[in-house]
Amino acid sequence: MGGQLMSSDIHAVLSEEQINQRLQSELPHWYYENGWIRRKIKTSGWKATLMAVNTIGHLAEKAWHHPDLTVSYAFVIVKLVTHAAKGVTEKDFALAKKIEEVVLWDAAAESGGVFEGTPDDPRFKYIKKD
Repeated sequence: MGGQLMSSDIHAVLSEEQINQRLQSELPHWYYENGWIRRKIKTSGWKATLMAVNTIGHLAEKAWHHPDLTVSYAFVIVKLVTHAAKGVTEKDFALAKKIEEVVLWDAAAESGGVFEGTPDDPRFKYIKKD
């Protein structure tokens, strides 16, 4: 199997306890509320919000697993649930991890010095770190 999940595992609805344990250990900036896993991504303003939304949209389309988004001037709230399973599944965790990895990528810290990252200058602010 090479570490891949079986189809039945992918669609298995996780319990609230499993979800909260996994969020704490795997996605500490996400939380569980009203049947969804959620993340508020704070931005520096409208342009940054639109870039984050478009990035999330691209990832969701590639995965063919689409979150609900609440979009405001300086934040995006991402909500994930597997509608067909009527609950949170591995699909939701996999997409949440990819969103976290891509949208919140710290280019300066994670590139070994190859990239300088977004300058610490109000003119270029983008995603706000938690």
